[in-house]
Amino acid sequence: MDEHVRLTAWVRGRVQGVGFRWWVRSRALELGLAGSASNLADGRVEVIAEGPRKACADLLDLLRGGTTPGRVTGVSERWTEPRGGLRGFVER
Repeated sequence: MDEHVRLTAWVRGRVQGVGFRWWVRSRALELGLAGSASNLADGRVEVIAEGPRKACADLLDLLRGGTTPGRVTGVSERWTEPRGGLRGFVER
């Protein structure tokens, strides 16, 4: 069985005001992940996703894949143990 993890990704570029969080939410739900996508004051979007490691890695690949709304110039990531308590995937 695939290990469950928590992925936190910070996405840089033109990712606010272009439908990016909605797009992330749609992809995360398709992958069966729980979490959120939130605008940060510095213009980045923070993506938190919990679920199977492969699904989280697939989401990270999509964030870096060049087919997102707007324009992604970089993605930083952190992998940790899942905290649980997340339901669905929300835009903040």
